[in-house]
Amino acid sequence: MSLDRFAIIESTLREGEQFANAFFSSDQKVEIARLLDAFGVEYLELTSPAASPQSRADLERIASLGLKTKILTHVRCHMDDAKLAIDTGADGIDVVFGTSSYLREFSHGKDIPYIIDSARQVIEFIKSQGLEVRFSSEDSFRSDLVDLLTIYRAVDKIGVNRVGIADTVGVANPRQVYDLVKTLRGVVHCDIEFHGHNDTGCAVANAFCALEAGATHVDTSVLGIGERNGITSLGGLVARMYAYDPAAVRAKYNLPLLREIDNYVASLVDVDVPFNNYITGFTAFTHKAGIHAKAILNNPSTYEILDPADFGLSRYIHVAHRLTGWNAIKERAEQLQLNLDDDQVKHVTAQIKSLADQKRITLDDVDFLLREYHSAQVDAAVIEGIEQTPA
Repeated sequence: MSLDRFAIIESTLREGEQFANAFFSSDQKVEIARLLDAFGVEYLELTSPAASPQSRADLERIASLGLKTKILTHVRCHMDDAKLAIDTGADGIDVVFGTSSYLREFSHGKDIPYIIDSARQVIEFIKSQGLEVRFSSEDSFRSDLVDLLTIYRAVDKIGVNRVGIADTVGVANPRQVYDLVKTLRGVVHCDIEFHGHNDTGCAVANAFCALEAGATHVDTSVLGIGERNGITSLGGLVARMYAYDPAAVRAKYNLPLLREIDNYVASLVDVDVPFNNYITGFTAFTHKAGIHAKAILNNPSTYEILDPADFGLSRYIHVAHRLTGWNAIKERAEQLQLNLDDDQVKHVTAQIKSLADQKRITLDDVDFLLREYHSAQVDAAVIEGIEQTPA
């Protein structure tokens, strides 16, 4: 796997439009496109211009913005769709054809020779117009392997820029993804794109394994929104790749912008950013257990594989609970500029734990106990000083 060749095809404006709550106005699409461009994604994929007149108008508008990212649109492997997409100003066209026995029987009813012949006509036409072209099977992991390789070998010879593997129903596991991409890598010379749905919770892991096996492009959406349970999330893929090579990901993407992107899209589709969302969830950098807190205070790398500072975020040591440790309480006392020695901190920590066993406590409760204890110690010291002063 080479991060130098790794690219994100950001599909919030295509796959994301298929999310149950999604309805993006033209201006909102432009704002999403600008944010993702500023973040640094290499491609933006937009809904087919054949979907509706407004979809076409939005594609043309975004294609005319002069963004650094390449603009793609996603169409059926049909000449009418391709001709419509050519005139929108897009940099490339992603064509798709269902290849599984399910789709061939219950959707379009076409056989493999028909699929290859249709692909040849459409791909050659798009190439003749000077545009980038990708051909993807749909429902790849429920397709016959011989059929898949026959199609991919044919379109590779025709001259596509990329072939796409799509886990359309989220059925694949990481081992299956690795094996299929590795096999395909030995058959085609072009780039390989992976599109993975998250119905069984494997989308991010599957995307990473696709890259390990030789894929070069991964489809994502903000917060993973899309059809049903959505696809590989932008933040999830970034987190996974950061863990693999932090320096490369820092250099590649504007990481502090991720929280704004997540929050903006969440507001548009009427959902909250999940508490456990990759990087931007509110508990992503929260540490609670006493042992964890002590180690984090000594060296954050002990319990953090991601550095929150790289994402414009900060960690939070949660101290208001029965699991708290005295090292965390000592840190809080120092933040409040209360001078307590270790034995004193341990004593007040016991008081905090006792209260937390009785009820849910807040940081204000912790601060009150610390200040009261500190005040009592100061008063005691003053009294002792007075008593020891000669008459």
